[in-house]
Amino acid sequence: MLVKIYTDGAARGNPDGPGGYGVILTCEDAKGQLHVREYSQGYKRTTNNRMELMAVIVGLEALNRPCEVEVYSDSKYVTDAFNQHWVDNWLKKNWKGSSGPVKNVDLWKRLLQAKEPHQVRFIWVKGHDGHEQNERCDFLATSAADGTDLIEDEGLNLQA
Repeated sequence: MLVKIYTDGAARGNPDGPGGYGVILTCEDAKGQLHVREYSQGYKRTTNNRMELMAVIVGLEALNRPCEVEVYSDSKYVTDAFNQHWVDNWLKKNWKGSSGPVKNVDLWKRLLQAKEPHQVRFIWVKGHDGHEQNERCDFLATSAADGTDLIEDEGLNLQA
């Protein structure tokens, strides 16, 4: 079964400010019926890149069995990391990049673990291009970032 995961992260340009993510999962069952699940969450003290990663992680962790997955993200940071083999190079260099330690290693490791049972392709989509699912994810992420009831994920070290 092919699952399409649309993601977006939002922050307010301030590492200590609020952020949020939006995720939409879609798939068709054997009868051709479309199933849609949405997730949205807000966080304190975060950045846009962390929210982009969290969006993908949450989408993959929501799957209860191995699937063929297409992840649609408007984040070049996320899609290039896999499509241009940045992650492979980081692993070989013990999470060191050309300009020093790689940021968000905790989330990259969590993402690698979440994608392990699946066949995953990362597809970049241009943000704000009118794509219905992409726009909906942007709305969910922005709403979460703008919300007053922001919740921290205890599994993340957002103070780092």
